[in-house]
Amino acid sequence: MANKSMLLFSVSLVLVLLLVETTAPQGQAHAIDCGVSCAYRCSKSGRPKMCLRACNTCCQRCGCVPPGTSGNEDVCPCYANMTTKNGRHKCP
Repeated sequence: MANKSMLLFSVSLVLVLLLVETTAPQGQAHAIDCGVSCAYRCSKSGRPKMCLRACNTCCQRCGCVPPGTSGNEDVCPCYANMTTKNGRHKCP
């Protein structure tokens, strides 16, 4: 009987943790170091200061930065869809 209740408790705990993880707002589930992520993202940029400024703004708003130095934006849709006031792509 004790094994059944322990198993039920374990399964319930896993389900609660999965529910919390899948319903957390984007960018809030895991902390990200924007400085490190953006430094790598902009490491091959021709205009690194401008790239870092834009990347850090996007990272702080979205809570994520796509992996690599370019592309991979499907990993972070908020980052990929952010635009400037002129309608141009904001995030590097």
